[in-house]
Amino acid sequence: MKKRIFSILLCATMIVSMLTACGGGGGNNESGKKLVYWSMWEATEPQGQAIAEAVEAYEKATGVEVDLQFKGRTGIREGLQPALDSNTVIDLFDEDIDRVNGAWGKYLMDLETLAKEADYEKTANAGLMAACREAGGGTLKSIPYQPNVFGFFYNVKLFEQAGIKEVPKTWDEFLTVCEKLKAAGITPMTMDDAYATCVIGYHLGRYVGEAGVTKIVKEGLWDDPAVLQMAKDIEELASKGYFSKNVGTNVWPNGQNVELAGGQVAMYLNGSWLPNEVKATAGPDFKWGCFAYPALNACETNIEGAKATGTEANNFGAQVYAINKDSKMAKEAFELIEYITKGEYDAKLAEMSIGIPADTTNTEWPELVSCAKPVIEGSTTRFTWAVGVESNADMTPVIKENFIKLMAGTLDAEGFVKAMQEASK
Repeated sequence: MKKRIFSILLCATMIVSMLTACGGGGGNNESGKKLVYWSMWEATEPQGQAIAEAVEAYEKATGVEVDLQFKGRTGIREGLQPALDSNTVIDLFDEDIDRVNGAWGKYLMDLETLAKEADYEKTANAGLMAACREAGGGTLKSIPYQPNVFGFFYNVKLFEQAGIKEVPKTWDEFLTVCEKLKAAGITPMTMDDAYATCVIGYHLGRYVGEAGVTKIVKEGLWDDPAVLQMAKDIEELASKGYFSKNVGTNVWPNGQNVELAGGQVAMYLNGSWLPNEVKATAGPDFKWGCFAYPALNACETNIEGAKATGTEANNFGAQVYAINKDSKMAKEAFELIEYITKGEYDAKLAEMSIGIPADTTNTEWPELVSCAKPVIEGSTTRFTWAVGVESNADMTPVIKENFIKLMAGTLDAEGFVKAMQEASK
């Protein structure tokens, strides 16, 4: 009888031990040093491979086990919030700066103290850290990595062929560049449907700032003089033949993969991920250049608080790391963030993904994206994606459709304004 009771007690003890080890009854953070990290990348992507190396090195150096789960873009965008709502143990996760701080903002831990204790900002990109605080409502709730910037990427050889020695900083200089390219028998630029809203956003943003663009889109202020002036500027580009003849029918990625990478056109407004995306088509001899969207001449506007911007204002950002506000391993999570975003592994991530380093001491950028360095270093004001043009989801398809027609020359400036006014009623 005593043996039987002892056996029962022993089995019960073993079951409790097994449940504790498996994370039963409240999570694995209390019983062991296991850090749960959900990543936006796939394990087979260069970013995923570099991060996996950094995680392995962190585990060896600290003795902390990391449960690294590669979810991919769809997996994390659709699965993270339900998991957090159901109290799934997730200490650390990553995604785009605006999505993390916007859609998932209520789940984020304040990182100001952790960053200060680690003296994190000593070698961090000041503009990106400021962008994270702005996106976090004035408080640091995310840490940037793998920065990106939006600008005009161009074929240096075609510029040289047309005798262009300096990149344009103003709209008048931009028009001169376009004319020189056309005179040399080179189509100046193209665009894909996927990025059309970025073009109109940048242009309007130069006239009235992002807040002004957002006001136009949300309140239907398409009769503002700045809108008509923007449309006239684009109409001029179309009428002078500066856009590719395919700009009205291009479906991504035809413009970037066939026309730009294939050497058929000289310029394309896009992000710093572009050279990596088209490297197989462009080939090893393609020489990249990059410049910020040019500053425009002042124009009339009735938008209250409108503020014109110059080449210092750009759509730049990054993926970011965030720590779950309920994490019991915040210190370890921040240490892992440092491993990935600083020094050796930040450089390795940039090298493997042909991206931009986050650590300012990593001054050697991959050759394909080194052309973007002056643009991101000169960016002190941050535009978000498409500079506010997509702030009214109901209007986005209409804006895109009519702006593509404007670039293609099948709709003039007055026709564009009229179409937008009618659509916003």
